[in-house]
Amino acid sequence: MQIDRISVYRLELPLSHPYSLSGGRLKFDRLDSTFVSIETDEGYTGWGEGCPWGATYLPAFAKGLRAGLDEIAPKLLGHDPRRVEVINRAMDKALPGHLYVKGALDMACWDVLGQSCGLPVCELLGGREPEPPVVHSSIPTGTPEEMLASIDRARAKGNRIHSCKVGSAVPEDIARIQFLTKALQPGEDITFDVNRAWLPDQAIQVMTACEDWHGFFEQPCETMEECVTVARATRQPIALDECIQTYDDLLGAWREPACQAIGLKLGRVGGLTRARRLRDFCVQTGIRMNIEETGGSALADTAAVHLAQATPASHRRATWLCHEMLSLDPIEGGARIEGGVTAAPEGPGLGAKPDLDALGAPVAVYKQILAYP
Repeated sequence: MQIDRISVYRLELPLSHPYSLSGGRLKFDRLDSTFVSIETDEGYTGWGEGCPWGATYLPAFAKGLRAGLDEIAPKLLGHDPRRVEVINRAMDKALPGHLYVKGALDMACWDVLGQSCGLPVCELLGGREPEPPVVHSSIPTGTPEEMLASIDRARAKGNRIHSCKVGSAVPEDIARIQFLTKALQPGEDITFDVNRAWLPDQAIQVMTACEDWHGFFEQPCETMEECVTVARATRQPIALDECIQTYDDLLGAWREPACQAIGLKLGRVGGLTRARRLRDFCVQTGIRMNIEETGGSALADTAAVHLAQATPASHRRATWLCHEMLSLDPIEGGARIEGGVTAAPEGPGLGAKPDLDALGAPVAVYKQILAYP
């Protein structure tokens, strides 16, 4: 089997409501998503998606993703997409670094692999675990009352774990945290996600003031070194997110130790192949995970759910479904939320694909040129 054609599509995904994070300093109302199809000489078509969360959240942006695909895609023509490790080495040779560019192509290769084997991708990532992945909500920064109203809407969908965005001034964040933790219902839990907004002294002040609550604080500071300083001075468990991009990052966090959980986002670490390596290390060393995507439609979410479904429930914290926040749903099939949980589709491959009418014409096409005698 070989790759004959790679097509790239762009689609704007409006958010249902404006969204603020990192204490309100980053604001978004839509996402720019890139879809990739890989077509093979044996008739299989695999789909992938890459959707950075805007251009201000990480060193990743949609136009850069598509520019990177222009470098990588031609080099994959003629390769067997089922050989995912070989594909990843070919991508690294074509464009070192730029992991967020590679995730969509890697996802599409796993889709082809699953289809060709007649198995869901989760079976190829370790096997389907019986416990369904729990879905957590994502609560934007606001006043305590506004954030509680968002939690109430998430409760109506069955969410019992909530990821609440904080990260502004110390007194404001202490007030938010104390207000929301007192409003928790039996069986609920909260992660307070700072998205790198605090300096170490601010993180220590807030976390010390809230020591009577022992849930997770996520990515309190910008760098690994700053988060280590906070971990040494506080008692609450910490989840690292944005600063976990490579296997070496995870190894360094474990050695310190800097965290008890990580946010494992497929697009940020380069796709399913690399995320699987990080997942296996976390299982071996007792680190819990939020397994999810950086952003995107139900296609990207479904790939993350396949990895979560193949991960022991003991090592999962929760999974986030970005498509729940969109006002546009261009995907047929895929993982959906039901009663606060989700599940990987049962069909072969990812079990999700875009509506071609919604995507429109491709913005780039790469085709293998056949030589005839």
